[in-house]
Amino acid sequence: MIHNYFKQYTSAATLAFYRLAFGLMMLLSLIRFASYGWIQKFYITPNFHFTYYGFEWVKPIGNYTYFIFIIAGISALFVAIGYKYKWSILAFFLSFTYIELMDKTTYLNHYYFITIISFVLLFLPANCYFSVDAYKNEKIRFEKIPTWNIDILKLLLAIVYFYAGLAKLNSDWLISAMPLKIWLPNNSNLPFLGSLLNQNWVHYAFSWTGAIYDLGIVFLLLYKRTRLFGFILVVVFHILTKILFPIGVFPYVMIISSLIFFSPDLHKKILNSISKIGSSSIAIYENGKEKTQKFNFLAKAKLTFIGCFVFLQLLFPFRYFCYPNELFWTEEGFRFSWRVMLMEKAGYATFTVRDTITKKEIIVNNSHFLTTFQEKQMAFQPDFILEYAHYLHNYYQQQGINNPEVYVESYVALNGRLSQKYIDSKINLANENESFKHKTWILPFNNNIKGF
Repeated sequence: MIHNYFKQYTSAATLAFYRLAFGLMMLLSLIRFASYGWIQKFYITPNFHFTYYGFEWVKPIGNYTYFIFIIAGISALFVAIGYKYKWSILAFFLSFTYIELMDKTTYLNHYYFITIISFVLLFLPANCYFSVDAYKNEKIRFEKIPTWNIDILKLLLAIVYFYAGLAKLNSDWLISAMPLKIWLPNNSNLPFLGSLLNQNWVHYAFSWTGAIYDLGIVFLLLYKRTRLFGFILVVVFHILTKILFPIGVFPYVMIISSLIFFSPDLHKKILNSISKIGSSSIAIYENGKEKTQKFNFLAKAKLTFIGCFVFLQLLFPFRYFCYPNELFWTEEGFRFSWRVMLMEKAGYATFTVRDTITKKEIIVNNSHFLTTFQEKQMAFQPDFILEYAHYLHNYYQQQGINNPEVYVESYVALNGRLSQKYIDSKINLANENESFKHKTWILPFNNNIKGF
């Protein structure tokens, strides 16, 4: 049965459309990011950058950071038109992933989604149709490709939606309508909707509708009879979230990506329309050829690798089961798990540096080292607090303090609850090392959130 599945073919127009749409969306999002001055604000201005464990070596390179964005932008354009595709998608994947890893203060789920998609596109023949490469080289020009090339993109999109829905099946979201009960009233000045956003029943309606939407939308998109209705829901849902919340280009990425579920006939019509107004170098050439799937060693190795990668994407979001205590509190296993907009956390952290020999203490002014945005994010995320404590240790050691000890007085409020002490203030964080192990110096959560 599996062997027969890999012998099934579909139109290459779907993959070509997705390649074009993905490349253009990435180009526009990078231009938008630069136009807002965010390259300077997030990557060049700060003196210190919060890194991902294992990727501490990935850092901004001063003003040369702009070149990383330029490389990402040019490669995104080349991906869109299918020019030197294999090299272009590789360049985009590497440059965009480097941008994502430079500072975890800017972490967003849709950045991770883009990284995953660009990685998978490395292995797909997305330039065999409606591309400059296909125009210049008839040998790579095919009208039909193995169906799995499209289905893997559908599966990755389905994971994002369904796992986001599972994550909403918790008592804060469904029973307390948190954090929407906090966020929605902030938009009460909007026309039409504004007067409703202070209503308690609206908070619950949004919470429950959001969970049902995420859990069910992929099934609506999969079936032809419900596909159009499902896509209308996609558009309405994401436009509404765009209006209510500052989540960048993510809604547009999801709307355009959802078109992959439609018939290849639609994608072919769109590409035909583009070819009439665009360059003839990416015109459609139909020759009825199929990109035959040869099950040699290389093909089997590629499919095995991609299969393992997809399995990892299915399993990785559940790694939080390996940790004790409340996930929303400790955030151990929270990132890269499609937990989208599930919590409102706020806190403050006061650091004390103590000289081991003289016992002299220094109360740290965080604004001397961190931007306002960095300080806000640091105050309620344990791995941020630990990394910053190590930075303070190294800094004050260079200032002549003898083997500085670093302690923090930290309080955090989660989803409308009263703030409570977050980190054990008796622990010298300079002696604690980052790892994948549970951070025992995070104090227990004095409440209980039931569900996923």
